[in-house]
Amino acid sequence: MSAIAGDDPRDVSCETKLSFPESWQVEGSDGLSAGVLFASGLIMVSRNSRFLAWPALLLSINSIINQHPLRTKEGGNSPISTTILAVCALVASYVPLLMITPGPKQTQTPLFPSS
Repeated sequence: MSAIAGDDPRDVSCETKLSFPESWQVEGSDGLSAGVLFASGLIMVSRNSRFLAWPALLLSINSIINQHPLRTKEGGNSPISTTILAVCALVASYVPLLMITPGPKQTQTPLFPSS
């Protein structure tokens, strides 16, 4: 059997120059989303960080607005999951204000009154 001319992959005359497409898929993760994930985790484990919850929520909404589905890596962090985590961090930072309320001050009575 004889091969058709130009069908041999080892033929030097069939070589072409490597050229990348104009919109190449980004293989790295989004740094902004990674920062929001870190801040949201920090908000949930720290006690007095309500001032970080609002910027984390705004930045996560920003990552939804600026997402490019064709340029993101498959299986990467979704901006929607980042936003859900930021909302949960915001709720978790305000729950102690609703749960722990200062009660009326009780005066201590001495165990052994001095009469």
